[in-house]
Amino acid sequence: MNKVLIANRGEIACRIIKSCQKLGIKTVAVYSEADENSLHKSLADEAICVGPAKSTESYLNVPAVLKAAVDTGATAIHPGYGFLAENTDFADSIVAQGMKWIGPAPETILLMGDKDRARAIAQEAGVPVLTGSPRFEMGALENIEDYASKVGYPLLVKASAGGGGIGMKLVLDEQDLLKVAQSTQQLALRSFGDGTIFLERYVKQARHIEIQIFGDGKGNAIHLFERDCSIQRRFQKVLEESPAPHLTEELRDEIAESAVNLAKSQRYAGAGTVEFIFDDDTKDYYFLEMNTRIQVEHPVTEMVTDMDLVAMQLQLVFDNNFQLEQSVVKHKGVAIECRLYAENPSKMFLPSPGTLTTLKFPSESKNIRIDTGFREGDNVTPYYDPMISKVITWGKSRDEAIATMISTLSETKVEGLFTNLPFLLDILKHGEFQKGLVSTSFIKLHAQELNIDGSKL
Repeated sequence: MNKVLIANRGEIACRIIKSCQKLGIKTVAVYSEADENSLHKSLADEAICVGPAKSTESYLNVPAVLKAAVDTGATAIHPGYGFLAENTDFADSIVAQGMKWIGPAPETILLMGDKDRARAIAQEAGVPVLTGSPRFEMGALENIEDYASKVGYPLLVKASAGGGGIGMKLVLDEQDLLKVAQSTQQLALRSFGDGTIFLERYVKQARHIEIQIFGDGKGNAIHLFERDCSIQRRFQKVLEESPAPHLTEELRDEIAESAVNLAKSQRYAGAGTVEFIFDDDTKDYYFLEMNTRIQVEHPVTEMVTDMDLVAMQLQLVFDNNFQLEQSVVKHKGVAIECRLYAENPSKMFLPSPGTLTTLKFPSESKNIRIDTGFREGDNVTPYYDPMISKVITWGKSRDEAIATMISTLSETKVEGLFTNLPFLLDILKHGEFQKGLVSTSFIKLHAQELNIDGSKL
């Protein structure tokens, strides 16, 4: 009997458990002391406490997670996203224990986890990249001004490791370059244990478009179309949709082909995402990074393709006859995802931990999907990401998907703490968004209409 330990918590752990149940696979949840009464713990067949509330002592505690897997007889580990999902040492340890790692090969994680090295690999695969600089190791910033002049201002200072918008800062002119480079190195060292940075050209009228890919680990790969993730704050995604508005079929096919070529060149195994910056002025696109895991926004793709990405991950690992065929992937309609957070937009999106005294969503249907790790009465603790749920809607048209999302969020009731629900509704009702005129600067440009302070974004 196959048994999967889920090395994660919250909505993604619940999401993985559902696909395991659908395939008749037993599940093991790990949880911290703070998550004693969590939803993901209650849904799993077995559950093991792996430590105190701090993630470094529980969900990031590799020996404790591995011991839980061995003690419960797990045959595979699914890392979800975040925490240990892109930890090469963790993946190596699982393989060494004789268990299956539900993800790409550890060496692929290592190569793609370094953004600067990933850029070079993308170039070799024929994927366009933005003008950039060599790497600058921690504390070594010699000649950075010269390289910045070659890249051109404005530019981004980017951490080579990590993701989620952490370690990425905009520099408008040479006056701030050295200070920002030093602070980014320090942040990257604290966050990822690696202070290496590089410079990259900044695209002013940018959109963030990503391609969902899936590989079999043998050199074959397919795509499941694109997602537009341009609605961001501080380089962190707020709302995603598919298909990308106002993108021609020719460009869509070209970007998807680039992503598939990169996946094939790495003999990629499982679900992954190739992210691109799209210049809305020139209609050029450039490689940004590759995420070697399931993405937070994967339900968007599932809604428009009727395919279960997590089930595909599991089948690739457990079914020797699993095959990929691009021809079976069909795109229909439009899907939108909103991330519902316990945070206060009026106070620069400060996390708002507390008790969910009320948590009610409209009923799920073929047009409405709710992914959550919480129930009414649960606590949103200060120890982890404050996302309460992901709300996903589908429509035959973009207008219909938006209308369904507005209706769904309007009927959602959350009490006991601050949330970004009104902020999400303000975005959805904004005239420019409804026209599909999105960019990575959307929130900053329209901050006043969105009732937030844009000066610090």
